[in-house]
Amino acid sequence: MSSQLMQPMKKRTFYAPGRVNLIGEYTDFNGGLVFPCAINRGTSLSVSGAESTPGIQLHSADFEFSTSVVCSADATPVDKRWVNYPLGVMVEFARLGYTASGLRFDYSGDLPLSAGLSSSASVSVVTAVAMNQITNAKLSAVDLALLAQRAENSFIGVQCGIMDQFVIAMAQQDCAISLNCDTLDYQQVPLSLNDYRIVIGNTNQPRNLKGSAYNDRVRECQAALQLLKPVTGAVELAHVTPEQFNTHAGLLKDDVVRRRAQHVVEESDRVKRATVALSAGQLEEFGQLMLQSHQSLRDLFEVSSETLDCMVELAMKTDGVIGSRMTGAGFGGCTVSLVHVDAVDYFIESVGAQYKDVMNLQADFYVTTAANGASEVLNDD
Repeated sequence: MSSQLMQPMKKRTFYAPGRVNLIGEYTDFNGGLVFPCAINRGTSLSVSGAESTPGIQLHSADFEFSTSVVCSADATPVDKRWVNYPLGVMVEFARLGYTASGLRFDYSGDLPLSAGLSSSASVSVVTAVAMNQITNAKLSAVDLALLAQRAENSFIGVQCGIMDQFVIAMAQQDCAISLNCDTLDYQQVPLSLNDYRIVIGNTNQPRNLKGSAYNDRVRECQAALQLLKPVTGAVELAHVTPEQFNTHAGLLKDDVVRRRAQHVVEESDRVKRATVALSAGQLEEFGQLMLQSHQSLRDLFEVSSETLDCMVELAMKTDGVIGSRMTGAGFGGCTVSLVHVDAVDYFIESVGAQYKDVMNLQADFYVTTAANGASEVLNDD
């Protein structure tokens, strides 16, 4: 393939949403099921010509740091800066033979940073969509999601699964995606919540996956799989059934490894039951499975935090709430709750006030709907 170079005559704009995972946490890199939807917040990218620049200028409304990078297969990370997310994507395009120069990329958005709503994956996917159009690479949406995941794995160094990039690239309005992270088989499931709304609660306790316990959890899950694989035949930890786990859990002598595996096995099963409940209109059952997910993430996988636990506890004590859990990788960030439409205003006021009294932090709340995935924003003219 030949390298592509394009200097647009006029500005082009691209957009990628963030995402909230309704249930199915830490199952993605274990080959399990997840159930996320895109949200009505995200990242905008404006691409314009900058002929005096040999590379690509990267600017963000959210960060002071700006720089110019060269789109090449052997580019290296820039310190520990935000620009590594788009740069990593450009490296992956260059490895496929597609490069660009003489451009300015301007990013802006309304996703809270380090909150577990995939602001980084939103930046990566919107960059991938833009590069795909600019270089005429003609990659599919699934290929763009996989490319963005590779960039985060290899260039950023976080061993994330495919969930975030996939839903951001593939989402449909008013649907959640039931995704098998092993096979990438997926189903767009109508998000029929009737009189309930999705309310995201931002604890405003920032989280940082790089250098955190995230990669430790990956290693612990891999250790569990190596012990269970010979007796179950499972090629991914989430393929182990609850019955198989109960039979062979004694093989996991390390208590930490055993608890990590128990969460993954039971969480993937919870996703199956949750999608069935939603499709059957059993919203209270769906909400209870959300709460069970949080309890497992707190007690077995140990990725919750005091602030997340506080917000979930306060939510579940509030009239009109049928389910609540931490969402995302944890260690701070956001919760997601199902709240009756008539109780939303009271929920935000009451939970926000109590949370501030207990944690001495000001929470933010976002009432969201399931949005479309990433695309170019076409002008009317």
